[in-house]
Parts: sequence; structure tokens; C-alpha cells
Amino acid sequence: MRLPGSVAQVEAGPAGPQIGAFVDLDGTLVAGFTGVIMTQDRFRRREIGIGEFLGVVQAALNHQLGRADFEQLIYRGASMMRGRSLDDLDEMGERLFMQKIVSRIYPEMRELVRAHQARGHTVVLSSSALTVQVEPVARFLGIDNILCNRFEVDDNGVLTGGVEKPILWGPGKANAVQKFAAERGIDLKKSYFYADGDEDVALMYLVGNPRPTNPEGKLASVAAKRGWPVLRFTSRSGSNPLSQLRTIAGVATLAPIAAGAVGIGLLAGSRRRGVNFLTSNWGRALLAATGVNINVIGEENLTERRPAVFIFNHRNQVDSIIAGSLVRDNFTSVGKKELESDPIVGTIGKVMDAAFIDRDDPRAAVEGLHKVEELARKGLSILIAPEGTRHDTPQVGPFKKGPFRIAMAVGIPIVPIVIRNAEVISARDSSTFNPGTVDVVVYPPISVDDWTVENLAERIAEIRQLYLDTLKDWPRDKVPELRLSAKPAKKKPAKKAGQKKATAKKAPMKVAATSGNSDSKARPKADTTGRS
Repeated sequence: MRLPGSVAQVEAGPAGPQIGAFVDLDGTLVAGFTGVIMTQDRFRRREIGIGEFLGVVQAALNHQLGRADFEQLIYRGASMMRGRSLDDLDEMGERLFMQKIVSRIYPEMRELVRAHQARGHTVVLSSSALTVQVEPVARFLGIDNILCNRFEVDDNGVLTGGVEKPILWGPGKANAVQKFAAERGIDLKKSYFYADGDEDVALMYLVGNPRPTNPEGKLASVAAKRGWPVLRFTSRSGSNPLSQLRTIAGVATLAPIAAGAVGIGLLAGSRRRGVNFLTSNWGRALLAATGVNINVIGEENLTERRPAVFIFNHRNQVDSIIAGSLVRDNFTSVGKKELESDPIVGTIGKVMDAAFIDRDDPRAAVEGLHKVEELARKGLSILIAPEGTRHDTPQVGPFKKGPFRIAMAVGIPIVPIVIRNAEVISARDSSTFNPGTVDVVVYPPISVDDWTVENLAERIAEIRQLYLDTLKDWPRDKVPELRLSAKPAKKKPAKKAGQKKATAKKAPMKVAATSGNSDSKARPKADTTGRS
């Protein structure tokens, strides 16, 4: 369904640079106000006194209450920077962006920006904020066009305490957008504008696709009367009490489920039966309690061939729970050494016989992976993130060789799990889960029978590219046909219990043959066509 304001609508709409996508910063692209973050940082570093700090707070309050105009507020802020070099200010802006602001970017808006860029639209970060706030965000998102307020500087690049005129706010901002559009040949009647402030109502009337984003007051009222589609995001709106309560409730389900797991294990006389009960139920209970829904394409591939090495792209704390809830049972995992001391993750990991890898100690890391290999030989699948480190960006990080070497050593297939939208549920380092929907594609098992040390890097690059291609062009209703290929390589068959050695052949990357179960009976010859 192509709902107004959705990524699907942008993707289905006209393409080309004649269509503009104008995006506001504070409250629209970023949760909260970047100016407040910078003022707080300067106060903590004792670069300003309590009097100056309270003065800025009072000026901001007066502006919010309508007792002072925006020019007074921005001049107050600029005057506090008098005497600093522009280079120093840019350095401060980049530091604060990485420390405080990048985690506040709404992933929903990031996806919309990316959709506009993919359609070749002219994307513009149009804000009344100053360059120190705007430029780091624009660089991070790959936005080349900026309309914002700028500090006055002298010939030596030192701030004078003033701001260049005209001030971009309200009518001034609307005029700047119109001028930019005229110079670039942009058709405003086909363009988009995303903003949250009452001062942007005039600009909403100028474009053919107004998109009030997290609006309040006048803008929300006008949007309701005009029937404009309203976008509301909560994934980065700070500490949402309801989300926190739901997360606590979800985590609390661990106690009764763990108790049930102990009971089942004792009654069945099997520790693994108890562990399977825990892994099959707790992740799903946590996601249900926090309002997280999962749309899975290719769910049948999760059980097509066991054991297997299940790999997933890593963005935050929720994606590992999602992947675990899909794999469900008869698996163990690999995590970083620091997680071993976590009261929840560490305890569950020890119960599952997970390996906690010390990335600073290569010898210990290899020993940990050998432990996992032995468990895989006994029939357990492995769940692991090949990126290793979480990435709070739209990109997929480099893949490490460890997961693939495990698959080669044991002779079990790779099953790629591609996750999209996990960042909507939780920020990279957040322990609070927000309600939302996560999309997942599970690809058919990929045989590693013809993988060698010589072609390993090439094969890993192909699988990483599969993730990039899937995230760029998300499938609608079925798993895309695998089109993985590589230079022919000598097959190095692995010995498997109950299986005879297969005849070595040169072949492109293969989809692993389907067994339908995890027993040790001989399996059909692998399909080398690339079909699923």
C-alpha cells in the first residue's frame, strides 16, 4: 500500500532533480533541538557561565511563548560565540554530532531521505539552525544542498557575534526556498516539504506534497483542516515512559519462561530440551510485549537445512533477539567478550553454550570459535553477526571471516537473514524497545562445499553484496532468486556423519540441498542452478 508520506509513495512517484525534497532539522529529522544540546555542552565544559546559560534558556522560553521573535534568540546564541574561530566551531559541531546527535536522527526520516535520493530528487536540508548544527547532519546523510543561517566572520575567520542576513525563519526561509527552486529549476508543485514548526505553514502551502512531521499547535490544526498527511515518529523521542514500561514487562517474562525451561529440562531429562523451550519462547514474548511485529519473507528457509550458520546484519540490540526468535531452537551463538558479564545476555549465553569472543586476544578468539565448531558438529546451528560491531547507519559493515570459516570447517551451509527497520525499534545503544514493524528476508541455505581458502574473500564479498542489494531494493512478496556466482573453485568436500564424500566439481556458488531435517542421512546433491 502506498500511503501518503510513505517511502513506497516516494518510490512510486516521478523521478528527477526537478522535484525537490526540503527537510527541516530540529523536531523533524532529529528528535529534540540541537541548539539546546550545544548550549548544555558548553555549560558543562564551563565555556559559559550560569548567567549566560540561563539567559539562553530564558530567550528560548520567551520564543516558545511568543514573547520574543526568532531573531532575538539566534542573535543571543551567536553573541556567545564571539571571538571563536569558525574552524573551532566546526570541530565542536562534528564532535557533538557523533557523541549526541547521530543517535537522535529519526530512522524513519533517514529512510525517506534515502528514498528521495534514490529517485534523483534534489534533497535540501532547510533549517533555521546554524551551520554548526546543520552541516554534520547533512554530511552524514549525503545531503549536498543546505539552506540555513550562517555566522558572520571577519577576514580571519573569527566570529563577530552576528548572523548573516536575511535570517532564515518563517517568511525568510520560504523566500530562500523559492529562490533556490527558481535557480535550480525545481517544480515546487511537485516537491515535498517535511517540517514540524508553526513558522513553516507558509512553506507547506508552496509545495505540492506538504508533509507536516511531528507537528504541534497551528501546523497540526492546519494539516487537519487541509487533509495533509501527518507523519509522527517516536523512535527517537527520548525516554518514552510507555516504551520503557513495555520493555521492562517484556524482559520480566524471562523469569517464568526460564522456570518453565528448567522444569521441562528436568522432566525430559534433557538440558537441551529446556534450552530450546527458553530460546523458542522468550524472544517472541519480549517482542510481543514491546509491540514489535515481524514481517518475514522466506520463513521456510529457516528449517530447510539444519544445522546451519545463520548470519544477520547488526544495527542494535533488537536485531539479535529478532534473529534468535526466528531460528528458535537447537542453536548457539557467538558474541563479544563484554557481553559475558551482562546479567541477562551473559546468563542466557552461558546456558546456550555461546562463545564470548575477546577481539583483542586472537588466540583466545580462535579457541572460542573452535568450541562453536564442535557444537555445530554435534548438530547445533550457529547464530552470528558477521559484521561483529553494531552499525547505526544504513550501510552494512565489512564481514569478518569467522562465521564462514566455521561453516567450511564443519561442512554446513550459510543462511543469510537480512533485517530492515530494526533501527526504528531501538537506537544503537538503547535498551528501550519502541513498537513498530521489522521486515526480514531469509534466503535459502548456501552451500560452502566448493569454498576454499583461496576464494573465501570473494565468496564473502558476494554474500555481503546480497545484503546491500536486498536492502537497496526490498522484495515485496517473495525471496528473490539467488544469483550468486564466483570463479570456479576446486571443491573440498567436508566429511559428514553418515555421508559419503561427494565428487569434487567446479561450480558457481550453490544453494544448499534441502534435507527437511537435521538427521545424518545422506542428502540430495546440491542444486547448482542458483534457484531457491
